[in-house]
Amino acid sequence: MRVVMAISLGLLLGCNTPGPDFRDIRPVRISVGKSTFDVRVDGTRAQAIRLTPEWAPRLAAVAPRGVAAIEAVSGCKARKLDGDQAVLLARLDCGGPLQPLPRSGEYDCEFEHVFEGFGDLICEPAL
Repeated sequence: MRVVMAISLGLLLGCNTPGPDFRDIRPVRISVGKSTFDVRVDGTRAQAIRLTPEWAPRLAAVAPRGVAAIEAVSGCKARKLDGDQAVLLARLDCGGPLQPLPRSGEYDCEFEHVFEGFGDLICEPAL
């Protein structure tokens, strides 16, 4: 019984643990739509961990919100995306005109004027 409890506790502690490449990077918490992510940026790579529980999320539904969160925090375009519904990894292209959000605090973001899959991401500090 103690072994089962120890394993269960270990699994729960690992729910929001970044991968080894992002271990020492402080996350920026950002909400996009109904998803909240902890985003960590390391040069031209980023990791977004979804924190909110969602019923049977599909990658196709979560990925655009994860990309929006990564792009808002990093100030770079996500050019390649890997991962699953819980943890997204992105390769970044920082040659564009995007400006990163300050790396402290939490943000609430919403899409505005979505047209043919494109739109503006408006982020404000969470209160």
